[in-house]
Amino acid sequence: MPKRRLSEIRASVLPKGWQDALRQLLLFAAAYGLYQLVRGLVHSDIAMASWNATKVINLERTLHVFIEPNIQAWTVNIHWLIDLADLSYLYSQYVVTFTILLWIYVRRNESFYFVRNMFMAAMVIALIGYTVYPTAPPRLMPEWGFTDPVAQFTHITAERGTTSAFLNLYAAIPSMHCAFACMVGIPMSRFVKRRWAKVLWLCYPLYIAFVVMSTGNHYLTDCVLGATTAGLAALISKQLLARARPDVWAFRPSRGQRGHTLTA
Repeated sequence: MPKRRLSEIRASVLPKGWQDALRQLLLFAAAYGLYQLVRGLVHSDIAMASWNATKVINLERTLHVFIEPNIQAWTVNIHWLIDLADLSYLYSQYVVTFTILLWIYVRRNESFYFVRNMFMAAMVIALIGYTVYPTAPPRLMPEWGFTDPVAQFTHITAERGTTSAFLNLYAAIPSMHCAFACMVGIPMSRFVKRRWAKVLWLCYPLYIAFVVMSTGNHYLTDCVLGATTAGLAALISKQLLARARPDVWAFRPSRGQRGHTLTA
């Protein structure tokens, strides 16, 4: 293969060279690893976490939005749907999110650094939430009729998993599944051109909210606060970080002179 062709392929896969690609990979891996470690080490009082969960439930009942038991009961009765929800819960946070981040780095590199900064800010906000307001997820509140479909699907509980020593079982608020879904779904809706694709990406956070509620991992309140976390992270990235380095950290949904627009 001609050297010119190899250079073109390398430029399309590594827009800023392999050094930047390695730097971003290590930075994100370190940040996410630290987030998981600190999240797991945050001391959570079980009684307090259960009490906080009860307060969330009572608030939703007062507002007539305590819909999680009905959503889970309906989903569990449709076997293929609960299996799909279980798989989506297991893989959306890691496989889907990191695949999309990789795509953004390669195909929309000029906006990648803004999205990266959003994730960094959101993880810091989430750690504050887990520390200040530890909350038991629905699956740990069986007295309200909740079950744990993911454990039934995988035959593995979080308490017996290989990473249980670094897992915080009471980190329900905010829902980072929902926050991550917002932080990839909304930017992707700005990148694509077709209307149906925009609608699908905008619906992705709503689908993940359904997934986390139907699997008993989050309350509706957690989902709302997860979306709020993503919004605050976007605001920080735009109003503070992007202003500090507008040439690198600003969000640019249109490629303009750099190339074609994604059509699907």
